[in-house]
Amino acid sequence: MATGMDVLNLSIGGPDYLDLPFVEKVWELTANNIIMVSAIGNDGPLYGTLNNPADQSDVIGVGGIDYNNHIASFSSRGMTTWELPHGYGRVKPDVVAYSRDIMGSKTSTGCKTLSGTSVASPVVAGAVCLLVSVIPEDKRKSILNPASMKQALVEGASKLVGPNIYEQGAGKPDLWQSYEILKNYQPRASVFPNMLDFTDCPYFWPFCRQPLYAGAMPVVFNATILNGMGVIGYVKDPPVWQPSEDVGNLLTVHFTYSDTIWPWTGYLALHMQVKDEGSQFSGIISGNVTLSIYSPATEGESSPRSSTCVLYLKVRVVQTPVRSRRILWDQFHNIKYPSGYVPRDSLNVNNDILDWHGDHLHTNFHILFNMLRDAGYYVETLGSPLTCFDASNYGTLLMVDLEDEYFSEEIQKLRDDVVHKGLGLAVFAEWYHVDTMVKMTFFDENTRSWWSPLTGGANIPALNELLAPFGIAFGDKILSGDFSINGEQSHYASGTDIVQFPAGGFLHGFELQEDPKTAQNSSTPDTQNSQSQEKSKLYKLFSLKMIFVENMKAFTSFP
Repeated sequence: MATGMDVLNLSIGGPDYLDLPFVEKVWELTANNIIMVSAIGNDGPLYGTLNNPADQSDVIGVGGIDYNNHIASFSSRGMTTWELPHGYGRVKPDVVAYSRDIMGSKTSTGCKTLSGTSVASPVVAGAVCLLVSVIPEDKRKSILNPASMKQALVEGASKLVGPNIYEQGAGKPDLWQSYEILKNYQPRASVFPNMLDFTDCPYFWPFCRQPLYAGAMPVVFNATILNGMGVIGYVKDPPVWQPSEDVGNLLTVHFTYSDTIWPWTGYLALHMQVKDEGSQFSGIISGNVTLSIYSPATEGESSPRSSTCVLYLKVRVVQTPVRSRRILWDQFHNIKYPSGYVPRDSLNVNNDILDWHGDHLHTNFHILFNMLRDAGYYVETLGSPLTCFDASNYGTLLMVDLEDEYFSEEIQKLRDDVVHKGLGLAVFAEWYHVDTMVKMTFFDENTRSWWSPLTGGANIPALNELLAPFGIAFGDKILSGDFSINGEQSHYASGTDIVQFPAGGFLHGFELQEDPKTAQNSSTPDTQNSQSQEKSKLYKLFSLKMIFVENMKAFTSFP
């Protein structure tokens, strides 16, 4: 700031978006009209691996592509995970640039090649500097800011064919198109993305993979507000959904949005549901979402600046599926890093000690989401306690890798849902072993404090409390090794064992070649089923099909 810098590149980052001293310093820089460009990270092809500060809305986050315009395998993917578990992530990266085998100068003489989003970011920073340079100096102060530059980049970018929006953002920058936007630019507000099209696949994955229907949990889309009118802004009037045709009145859109748009950016979240009277409707609903933004008047102006933003919406609606095809995913009871030290799920992974990818169907479980959709299932996300859904609407509640505790009301309701309402319950447990957790304690130099895991790969004691009414319990033995199902080989990484199961229930066991490096001695409760005493076996469901639970004999749990 003291040097009068216009553009700053930052080719470093990390997963801790709650590091407030750092995050607030980035806000301070952008609030003082410094355009920050930052690498999105090299943790791809995994989803939910965005690095901070590139995941901040006031920063231009840059992903990587190769010279064939394919997303680089190492480039981190979205969505942002700040908003989980109650909300939904924003689109990142903003743009992508060449990042593989990029030529650069050595510190001494000659050239060398480098790969990574750390080299894609300065490529975009250089492009931003070029765009700054073509704006006359006497106009730069009134035109250029972090929001207007991002508007020029994302609106002028060329969309790549193949990758989805959480891989490429707006696409590859087009300098000429961005220049044309800036050349005629008048301070305004906009939203990014400025459209959501359920019929445009794969670009608008995951929305294009599953239509809306009546009775479903709200589907949330989180757009970013870019306010080129000023560092601070406000929403003048609540957003309005304006359908193109009368059939659009079957769609209800509720909104959450930033009370204060600062610095330069905010959010606009759409919570979409089909009304009950649309349970038999199939077709396309389209229309616009509009909202008005205003910013205080600048020097020489007598009235506030104002602008109207438009987001085009096109959704696909189908008749409400039958109960047996509807699955509910429990997101509410997931805890990730940050804000706590939640250890990795697989103890065999040594280069990443934290569970920070979101554990969401659209981040690191995106392959599971696609497989379930391919199999004809409809998957909804629960971002609230277990007391907040109607079990009669769903065939199965899917509980995967959960770290949180459960309210007593949740435990009682889940028992009633399973026993009396026929809800199927599928539980995927991870490891939990106190001695192993103690060994994972370390001293963090940044916070100058000792870090101890909040729980294991999953909160097995909490799961045991949840499953106690069914007579089911997991142990604390860590199982790891290869196994075979129907002749197909697979690997079981750092899971637990079943030590209690109701008499008359069905357990399906498979011989497991244990890994002596990860297997631990266990201290387990008494069992009610002789099969569960066989610790050398891996208990798995014999079929991946989701089933109803009509009584306790049909109850199935698999680790």
